[in-house]
Amino acid sequence: MGDLAERVSDAEREQTVVWLRAHLLAGRLTLEEFSERVEQAYAARVQADLVDVRSGLPSAQELSAVPSSRRATRLTGALLAHVVKRGRLRLGRWTFAGGALCDIDLDLRKAEIRGQKTALVILVGLGNVDVYLPENINVTVTGLAFGGHRREWGEDLVRPGAPQISVRAISIFGTVDVWRVPADMPSDYGEVTHRLQRRERRLPP
Repeated sequence: MGDLAERVSDAEREQTVVWLRAHLLAGRLTLEEFSERVEQAYAARVQADLVDVRSGLPSAQELSAVPSSRRATRLTGALLAHVVKRGRLRLGRWTFAGGALCDIDLDLRKAEIRGQKTALVILVGLGNVDVYLPENINVTVTGLAFGGHRREWGEDLVRPGAPQISVRAISIFGTVDVWRVPADMPSDYGEVTHRLQRRERRLPP
């Protein structure tokens, strides 16, 4: 890699993100772990910083994916209930969530994905769905809201080389909130929403 004190270029930072993405798709990193290392990669100033970003991961010659025994999470539904889905979920090409007269917390920060593009389809009536994703993942939010809300919170960062998650939401007198959560925020949902709402409104912490 050369002198560890040598300054890194933008191209080397982007190459590192692509390299991290390969480990994400191989199941070695969760979305949150990927996001944290991407943050470190873009903050890197010298080669030693990029060495730290790659710490604990196999070399490029060992990037082949290991098949997972876990089944992909395809559907999360609720009726007259409050459902929390979190942990090391495995997302397929398509994932569906929704229900009626319900509250769903879908925490994907520790999820795994196995493709460069993943779609999350949300259908909700007279209910609320909150989706939590880490920063540094490319997220697009589209859909329709009838008598309800579709909102995005947090900084919309565009990271070349990062995976793409497409959230497609349809709500009928319901609310869909997508929260882009920085790595330094706590895991408590109430605290996450409080801090991001204050940040959006430019209020002091």
